[in-house]
Amino acid sequence: MQPKTLALIDDDAEYSEFLAQFLQEQGIAVSRYDDSNALLAAPEAFSYEFYLVDLMLPGVSGVDLIKILRRRTDAGIVVISGRLGPEVFREVITAGADMYLVKPVQFEQVALAIAAVQRRVVKPSPADAAWKLDRSSGELVAPDGTHIQLSEADRQVMECFAAAGGEPVTREALLQKLGREVPDGETDDGLSATIYRLRRRIERATPTLVPLQSKSRVGYVFRAPLQLI
Repeated sequence: MQPKTLALIDDDAEYSEFLAQFLQEQGIAVSRYDDSNALLAAPEAFSYEFYLVDLMLPGVSGVDLIKILRRRTDAGIVVISGRLGPEVFREVITAGADMYLVKPVQFEQVALAIAAVQRRVVKPSPADAAWKLDRSSGELVAPDGTHIQLSEADRQVMECFAAAGGEPVTREALLQKLGREVPDGETDDGLSATIYRLRRRIERATPTLVPLQSKSRVGYVFRAPLQLI
């Protein structure tokens, strides 16, 4: 059991190249990043089904990267690092990693670790529970029962996601719903800022995983059941 997509974040170019090649031969689409900031700047940063993370990285540290990923995705995260010590293991597991492998490690062992964690990932999780959008009160209700007051723009965006039924919603459709013009070229349309504020509003209100993700070259998707009430 393997994920379809995987992000490999490691600044050892030779190691990551050969590991990526091995995993691709197992049918996994691998994207390599030699800098944690490069991953976080990518439109698809939180859309991968799995992450392999080194700890000693340029940019955001490996531990901080794990914390950021865990706030945005329930995907499997395996650490592969040369750092040793019980305090390191405790640190990465507390941050949200599923497993910790110490370099040097055989590629076959990495594949086995990915498969073991993936079995956990594909099981039903709290993110699969229904969210509810109360149009009368302008609130979003999280699966844990938390009521989140939305702005008018937030409510319009969430109505788009509810109508999409879990499918991606294009930037153009969201802008039209918000009554904004669709810009030509690289003009900033403000949609990214709107989505960011909505996500942060939800994250501050509830520890429940926020299933709002960007969809590369398309728009955004709400990867959980969303009911209009």
